[in-house]
Amino acid sequence: MAMMKAAVFVEPGRIELQEKPIPEVGPNDALLRITTTTICGTDVHILKGEYPVARGLTIGHEPVGIIEKLGSNVKGYQEGQRVIAGAICPSFTSYACQDGVPSQDGGCSCHGYKPMGGWRFGNSIDGVQAEYALVPDAQANLAPIPDGLSDEQVLMCPDIMSTGFAGAEAAHIRIGDIVAVFAQGPIGLCATAGARLRGASTIIVVDGVDQRLEVARRMGADVTLNFRNVDVVDEILKLTGGRGVDASIEALGTQTTFEQALRVLKPGGTLSSLGVYSQDLSIPLGAFHAGLGDHKIITSLCPGGKERMRRLLNVVASGRADFGALVTHHYRLDDIVEAYDLFSHQRDGVLKVAIKP
Repeated sequence: MAMMKAAVFVEPGRIELQEKPIPEVGPNDALLRITTTTICGTDVHILKGEYPVARGLTIGHEPVGIIEKLGSNVKGYQEGQRVIAGAICPSFTSYACQDGVPSQDGGCSCHGYKPMGGWRFGNSIDGVQAEYALVPDAQANLAPIPDGLSDEQVLMCPDIMSTGFAGAEAAHIRIGDIVAVFAQGPIGLCATAGARLRGASTIIVVDGVDQRLEVARRMGADVTLNFRNVDVVDEILKLTGGRGVDASIEALGTQTTFEQALRVLKPGGTLSSLGVYSQDLSIPLGAFHAGLGDHKIITSLCPGGKERMRRLLNVVASGRADFGALVTHHYRLDDIVEAYDLFSHQRDGVLKVAIKP
């Protein structure tokens, strides 16, 4: 039996590199030889035991690779072709998919509906921090990489870019809107770029790391606020003449940033929440106007599928934003435990790491 190296969840606080069998390809599958992948903040939640997955599962959900083998039912692709697949790889056959929410792929069963069912890599099936990965429902999920684009340029498409853009899309940003984005990690930076592409005229971003605020300027931010130096709620209300922002995007997943995003929102505005929360949230009564402020609070899990990936690849190819600039560190798969240590402790100005088998 042919074997491969894979990053496996062992127990909370421990992900390690192990040998596992190379997956067998079913008729609707594709086997990818992974050329580049990365570590996501969600993987850190898994590492810490804050998001439960099965022990022995291969982690990771952001694949860039080459088709090694195609299932007999998969048409329109070729072995040897460079492709990506979304972190969300839905079947497009479930109730949720046919209801227009493919990220929530799943359905009714005797155990009830399972949310987030479209997120399979590194959640319900083996993920992509490995030498090889199996893509289910490959016909619906593989997207060819345009010629001339590097792995690093497209590495954000499967998750980070799709998620950040989903936050801007869900916020219903219109031309001329004022938007606040809380946290400028990789997802927040992509949300900033997405807000610019959606037509926002003023984008105010908040973070505590000046280096990230500098990157945010390059991604489209107009005003950068370091929360260590100013009261960001007061400052944003001053910048908007007390009116508040049309939309706010929360991209961290903490009670503090959620409250701030709500407090700067105009009556009738939209709070678009992208953060992965590890504790219960509470909504402050005053900021919520006792429930009478016509606010909209919406959450998003990044859309998947080959059409979503095609659109994101088009944005990368257009050169309207340099998403490859978010890759700050490079590691071999053999050194992924070291990469997790760096990324989970946010050392050395890390934004995203490229992991190469």
